[in-house]
Amino acid sequence: MDSKLESECVQDYEGLGWGKSLPVPSVQEIVRNDSRCVPDRYIQEYKNRPVDQSEFYPASFEIPVINFSLLVNGDEDELRKLDAACKEWGFFQVTNHGVAENVLNDMKAAVAAFFELSLDEKKKYAMVENDLEGYGQGYVVSEQQKLDWADLFFLMTLPSTIRKLKLWPVTIPGFKEAVEQFSTEIHKLTKKIFAKLSLLMGMDEDCLKVLHGEMKQAMRMNYYPTCSRPDLVLGVSAHSDASTITLLLQDDEIGGLQIKHKDRWVPVKPIPDAIVVNIGDAAEVWSNGVYKSIEHRAVTNEKKARITVATFVFPGDEAEIGPVESMVDDEHRPSIYRNIKYVDYLRYALERKNGRQSSH
Repeated sequence: MDSKLESECVQDYEGLGWGKSLPVPSVQEIVRNDSRCVPDRYIQEYKNRPVDQSEFYPASFEIPVINFSLLVNGDEDELRKLDAACKEWGFFQVTNHGVAENVLNDMKAAVAAFFELSLDEKKKYAMVENDLEGYGQGYVVSEQQKLDWADLFFLMTLPSTIRKLKLWPVTIPGFKEAVEQFSTEIHKLTKKIFAKLSLLMGMDEDCLKVLHGEMKQAMRMNYYPTCSRPDLVLGVSAHSDASTITLLLQDDEIGGLQIKHKDRWVPVKPIPDAIVVNIGDAAEVWSNGVYKSIEHRAVTNEKKARITVATFVFPGDEAEIGPVESMVDDEHRPSIYRNIKYVDYLRYALERKNGRQSSH
């Protein structure tokens, strides 16, 4: 098996400066070649290994579900549920969100088709040095660090002017159209969520959108192969997101996402056609820590591969993040964050992430 993902057709791209990621073997190919094989590099330290405690979770340990149709039509109960979800969980699922079922299905089919390509074909879209866009595994900074049991394909999707279309596979019929349609619908949903969060933060409906400047969107398409020892590996290691919010399209049948809640890892049960939303670091800063950017991770299973699509929404580079005035009270809730340009925060977050991972 070829252990390197070499770029064959995207070397003319200039990196974003978001950190070098070393090429690593395709986990999908490891499993294809020997479904029982779990190389040492993927076996997590004992303290990080997943433990199945689902039978011990009370019903109250399920993340809130928001009926988005009720929310956008002014239902006060649903608005309070959203506020509580952001404060207490940092995560919620939205149903009746308005993204058509065929748009969701077309996106899932496009991602599945990409990962069904041959390794040689996928390698044409491999990440290049100093750039996290493309196919591979992100944030690999040393030969010693533990690796995630997953392959990913990462694309910047909005604004359309920053798309690297040479990374969009032309050999997959309908791929570009599916991603564009999904991107557009998720952007519409994002603006509606921002409007409600703005109100809850004591601002006008359009304030959070305005604070973003040129809002950006990126998609991480994840392929989690089966694993003969899911108790030893992680599909995605524990992390929080540097985004404002992240919207996740889960597999309808197979769970894998877990979030840290009251010092326990809680599974997020899939709801067909629902979208999981989590608060990111930028939203936590703007809310002065009232809304929480929560650690989360993904686990694997022995029976079936799992595909998910995470859409990250984040501010433009020059946008400033810092507690908004309405969320600061000098006596009762003083500002706990300083103001910083988002691009500088992102550099800091990536350096911290790379530094932490390289020490594993």
